[in-house]
Amino acid sequence: MSALAVMLVAMGIADVCRGFRAPWVSLAVGPVVVVAVAALSALWHVGDIALLIVAAAATVVWQMLSRGAERIGRYVISPLVVFFAATAVLIALSGWGSPVDGVLARWMSWTPVPLGAVSPTQLLMALGVVLLQLVTGNQLVRLVLGSVGAVRPAGEPQPSDRLKGGRLLGPMERLLILGLGLGGQLAAASAVVAAKSIIRFPEINAQKARENGTIGIDDVTEYFLVGSFASWMVALGGLVLVLAQ
Repeated sequence: MSALAVMLVAMGIADVCRGFRAPWVSLAVGPVVVVAVAALSALWHVGDIALLIVAAAATVVWQMLSRGAERIGRYVISPLVVFFAATAVLIALSGWGSPVDGVLARWMSWTPVPLGAVSPTQLLMALGVVLLQLVTGNQLVRLVLGSVGAVRPAGEPQPSDRLKGGRLLGPMERLLILGLGLGGQLAAASAVVAAKSIIRFPEINAQKARENGTIGIDDVTEYFLVGSFASWMVALGGLVLVLAQ
């Protein structure tokens, strides 16, 4: 599934580049990263090229649709469909792809970093999954929240206004779950999930005393529960992709 790993790396880097004011930057970065990573990984066979075209196209369309959905708060299903459809296609057709080789494989044999029995393909997938937990993961969670009506159009009061730090805590939580899972500490990962619920509960419960008629406790609770489960699924899905290599 080397092409899927390339797509995740490209999407992750492109989403990080959304901080640039010019929207074309993130649109251009995706295909450039796909070509660069493919060159470094020696993915240039016919099957690889076909899959990489899908990866590059999905990265661009993802950027366009997710930006529009975030801005107007509508059509939030379409970027999710693009992301999961591209992922499904790249997994289903992964037999066309080649294992990662080239510069990346040679670097792994040269570096003193103890990578153990990790294959080059698994290392690239791990990099893509780590990047997935950052801005892309936040965007996926927000799109899921928007699809169930837990996020309102831009400019309106949001349930997230009552729960501070979600955009920072979400990636930290996902990375911690991913790291513990890769280390074989699934029990510790489940403890992280439980701890978040326990710590956030008093804050959510305190909203009853601060409801202003616009954002109530039900809105905040729905936002927390749906957002948390979506965030955990992003982390666990990434864990499965890495372990499947």
